[in-house]
Amino acid sequence: MRHRMDRRTLGRYGSHRRAMLSNLAADLFLQERLETTLPRAKELRRVAERLVTKAKHGGLHNRRLVASRMPDKAAVKKLFDELAPRYESRNGGYTRIVKTGFRHGDSSPMAVIELVEES
Repeated sequence: MRHRMDRRTLGRYGSHRRAMLSNLAADLFLQERLETTLPRAKELRRVAERLVTKAKHGGLHNRRLVASRMPDKAAVKKLFDELAPRYESRNGGYTRIVKTGFRHGDSSPMAVIELVEES
């Protein structure tokens, strides 16, 4: 039974899942738009929103926390220097998921996850 289980396992064991989501988050922050399967996008949203919130608070401690969860130095730098100031006045909802149909090979539901533009 899945009582009180709030995460999708995505068919992977824990360390593999954390590494995959870390890499997806780094790619999302570097490219600001990513196409992946719908369940991965929904899990990535959870990870990315928390990282952006930590970056908004700033400080060395939060930078080290984000770097420990996403060890891509370029992505951490962009997150703190460019993306966090962009969302300074926004209280959550930094990402958008748009369904794009189904993958040809295995009919998996696909989606685009992107960072919303704050003007």
